[in-house]
Amino acid sequence: MHHSKNENQKAFYPLTKTWKPIQFQGANKKKHYFEGWYFKNVSADQQDIWSIIPGISIEDKEHRHAFIQFINGSTAATYYIRFAFEGFDYAPDEFRVNIADNHFSLDGFTLDINDQETGFTASGKVNFRNTHPLRSTFFNPGIMGWYSFVPFMECNHGLVSMDHNLNGNLTINSEKINMGGGKGYAEKDWGSSMPSAWIWMQCNHFENQNQTSFMLSVARIPWLGNSFTGFLCIFLYQGKIHRFASYTGARLTKIEITEKGIHIKIKDKNHDISVQAQHASHGLLAAPLKGAMNRRIAESVDATIMLDISSLQNKTFFSGTGHTAGLELVGDMNDLPI
Repeated sequence: MHHSKNENQKAFYPLTKTWKPIQFQGANKKKHYFEGWYFKNVSADQQDIWSIIPGISIEDKEHRHAFIQFINGSTAATYYIRFAFEGFDYAPDEFRVNIADNHFSLDGFTLDINDQETGFTASGKVNFRNTHPLRSTFFNPGIMGWYSFVPFMECNHGLVSMDHNLNGNLTINSEKINMGGGKGYAEKDWGSSMPSAWIWMQCNHFENQNQTSFMLSVARIPWLGNSFTGFLCIFLYQGKIHRFASYTGARLTKIEITEKGIHIKIKDKNHDISVQAQHASHGLLAAPLKGAMNRRIAESVDATIMLDISSLQNKTFFSGTGHTAGLELVGDMNDLPI
C-alpha cells in the first residue's frame, strides 16, 4: 500500500484524523479492524436505489482484503466483491479512497469492476453536488462528539454527507441506471466489531422537502467490559444541521418494536422527537466481527419513516413522511435498555 508523497502530512496524520472522521482512519492497523464508507444513491424517480460500500477488512496479516459491497434497494439483492488489500489506497490530507480502479471522494465516485469470480460488472461515474458534511469543531469532531476521544471504542461512526445531488450514469450487470437529478447520502463506520445490537435508520426523501435528511443510530456500545446504550440523531432541515445525542444531553424515552417496524421517542431540553419506521423488503449485508466480514445483517433500503419533531411549547417544528429510507434492526432489541 502506498501513501502520499508528502512525509510531513503522513507524520501528523494520526494527530489530525480525529477531526476529519470521514478520512481513512486505519493507517496503522494490523489486526481485528474494519473500515467502510456507505454511499446511498437514489434516482430522481426513486425507482433505482443502489447503496455502494467500499472498505477494508483486516483479521490479521494473512487474512485481509479490500471490498466493495452493492445493495440493490429495489430488489434487495446484494453483491460482495473482494479485492487484494494492496489495491486499497487513500489520501492522507482529504477524503479520497481508491480500491483498484474504483475511486471515492466527497466529489463522487467512479466504478470499473469486472469480477471474474462472481461475474459481477459495474462501471460509470456519479458526481456529488451540494454536499452537507458535518462541520468539525475542536471538542466536537464529527458525529460522535466527545465520544471521539474515548479510547477502546469497538465501533466508531462518521458522517460524510447528510444530503447531496447526484449526476451521472452507472451500468451495473449490464443494466443502465441514470442518476441525474437523484439524491445521495453517505456515512462510514470503523473499528473492530459492530455492536451486539443496533438500530439504524436514514432518510432524505421527505415529501415536498429538499435538503432535509434524518439519521438515527441506537446501539449497545461495549466499553471496557461493560456496555451502555448510546444514540446519535442528526437532522438536516432547511440547510441547518441539528444534533440530538447522548452527548448533547438528549435522552431516549421509548423504543417499541412492532410487527411492522419500530417507534422511538427522544427528548432534550427543547424538543420532543417521535419517529416511526416501517420495514419493506430486506437485503442481506455482510458486517464485521473482530475485523472479519462474516456477520450477516438485514437492511431495508425502501422503508418508510414518519418523523415528528415539536418544540416544548408543543409547536410543530417538523412533521413529515419519508420514503426510500434505510432501516436496520440487528441483534436482540432487549439488549438496548433505555
